Amino acid sequence: MRTGGLVPDTMILRLIHNALTTRGWLVPVSGAETLTLSSTSRTGLDPSQSLSHSSSPSSLPPLHTRHDYNYSDSPSASFILDGFPRTSDQAAQLAQLLPINMVIHIHTPTPIVLDRICNRWIHPASGRIYNTTFNAPKVDRKDDLTGEALIQRDDDKPEVWKERLRGFEEKSQPLLAHYEREGVLWKVEGDSSDEITPKIFEEFQRRFGA
Repeated sequence: MRTGGLVPDTMILRLIHNALTTRGWLVPVSGAETLTLSSTSRTGLDPSQSLSHSSSPSSLPPLHTRHDYNYSDSPSASFILDGFPRTSDQAAQLAQLLPINMVIHIHTPTPIVLDRICNRWIHPASGRIYNTTFNAPKVDRKDDLTGEALIQRDDDKPEVWKERLRGFEEKSQPLLAHYEREGVLWKVEGDSSDEITPKIFEEFQRRFGA
């Protein structure tokens, strides 16, 4: 896989699979050995095909499905996936590996998102970040320490982010619909992490607390 490239879905699924089986949270019914990214034993995989920077995940044998595993019911066997799945196709692939019992849809109104991002200014030399809404520089568009000019990156401009958010909403709708049908989608709304985080903890306690 080339530097800077997107990680293929198959590789992400194998990383999840390996992490859960290594911890004993997924136990293969057949007692098969855990398949790692470079595993060659008991898989029938030629060593030259083991996953590396130059090989393809599609060369690996298919993962078992969720019906091939016993699942730990220990309270410690809990985990959170952040940023995956991103599409309904990825969600369907993940469902073949393990069940998901809760999906959180965090929603912050678009004007709030745009306000935070599009009012961001940066001091290029140091990387210091300012925001004219809640962390404004002492002098408009000047770095507090050096007095040098601040810049706004091209990808922080409103027109860019409006298009990004539009594309994100379009791609997210099928994924949200998928988990809505599964009965595991829970939506939380708020303008800040200080507002949203307590709601999430409260819902965790309601669903999973002793």
